[in-house]
Amino acid sequence: MTQISPVFKREFLGYFRSPVAYVFLVVFSVASIGLAFFVGGFFKANQATMQGYFTFYPWLFLFLIPAAGMRLWSEEKRTGTVELLFTLPITTLEAVLGKFLAAWAFLTLAILLSLPLAGTVAYLGSPDWGVIASTYFGGILMAGAYLGVCSLTSALTKNQVISFVISVVACLALLFLGWSVFSEVLGSIFPVWLVDLLSNFSFITHFDAFTKGIVDPKDVVFFLSLIGFTLFLNVVALER
Repeated sequence: MTQISPVFKREFLGYFRSPVAYVFLVVFSVASIGLAFFVGGFFKANQATMQGYFTFYPWLFLFLIPAAGMRLWSEEKRTGTVELLFTLPITTLEAVLGKFLAAWAFLTLAILLSLPLAGTVAYLGSPDWGVIASTYFGGILMAGAYLGVCSLTSALTKNQVISFVISVVACLALLFLGWSVFSEVLGSIFPVWLVDLLSNFSFITHFDAFTKGIVDPKDVVFFLSLIGFTLFLNVVALER
């Protein structure tokens, strides 16, 4: 695992060598805050809470994280640098982990840029910092799970647009499984136990607990397991 750090530094710093990274950070911040204010009624709630801000995270991640992750491997394949990368003294696992951790760190930075909003809430009232901290933690874990799926789809094609579309479809499926409206539709077709089982594979189901200030080990394990599983498939896809 000695080569993870160089790959991480190369990839993470590479984000800031082009204006794309800065555009992404601005779009992420503006979109998340805009949804909170104009759709979620952030101030209309008249409460010292960030619930109206975090509510849209699963839906916001659905489009923005595939946009950030679609180039992870597809760009390397398109330009032919993936062959050059593996001629270096580095294993496939080290390359996958290095690139994934760099992208995850970049997404974490995008999420934490909203901390001034939390400061504004604290200035206007007395928020529950435990709930805010747990929700940030859950959001970062969920972003990693989204990114794991996107990294896998990126390894399957050299076309970034195809990678983006497949990522959105895959993440949408994992999102809909826990959406109450979709669960009701499934409940009219399938047994309740099957609907409950399927909802356990949803991003929303496991993120909701964090928004209530509950850090349940099963939710942490779900996100980490999904990350581990998708990265394992990522390694298999690249080695083949």
